[in-house]
Amino acid sequence: MSENTNLKNQVSSLLAIFDEKQPIQKDGTFSPELVKETALLMADFVIEEKVSLEALKNWMEGHDFWTSPASTRFHGNVKGGLAAHSLLVAVQALRFAPAFAENFALSKRDGQFPFTAEDVFVSAIAHDFCKAGAYATESRKTKDFNGNWKYEPFYKTKSDLRNLGHGNESVLLLLESMPHLLKRRNVIEAISRHMGFSDLAPMETYNYSNLLQNPLVLLIQLADQSAAQWWDL
Repeated sequence: MSENTNLKNQVSSLLAIFDEKQPIQKDGTFSPELVKETALLMADFVIEEKVSLEALKNWMEGHDFWTSPASTRFHGNVKGGLAAHSLLVAVQALRFAPAFAENFALSKRDGQFPFTAEDVFVSAIAHDFCKAGAYATESRKTKDFNGNWKYEPFYKTKSDLRNLGHGNESVLLLLESMPHLLKRRNVIEAISRHMGFSDLAPMETYNYSNLLQNPLVLLIQLADQSAAQWWDL
């Protein structure tokens, strides 16, 4: 079986899990319980290293991945928004993956940066790990329609948060549970550079174009942007 055929088969099986559970609707509404159930079923199916799989599940549970928002105000700024956004990024990336692989095979770099359905899923589900447990809930006084004052809860980044950079921090956190991914350079690059130029230090911009040769980097960037902008997640 060719690599691309295997990719298509696994992608089809993963998307079938999502389509059966329907955890996220077209309008961006979602069921937190179904998001968690669906993501775990997809992880069980595609992640081959089972010790790391269990460690990943424990990490997600212990770091509030399932309950954290995806941001303070830009998208997914609700309880469970991070998990919903991450799952939708995984689904978007899987939907685009076969076409990406076929198109990349037409280029002169064919064969240089192969990726699997597992690579796609893990890169997407972990791309924002740095946001897990990163926000605190506070409240502020606002007026309702009748002019009465009320307290309204909102999310705010924790003041004592330590972060090595959006993408790089997520890589570091993923490696806590899946250290074998140190040998999967394409996955590390995809997570590290999923924000594009917006998350780079000046020195990092000099070799940024080299990272774009990795199709998984562009795939996760596209999936992240489409999930956030088309579904507001």
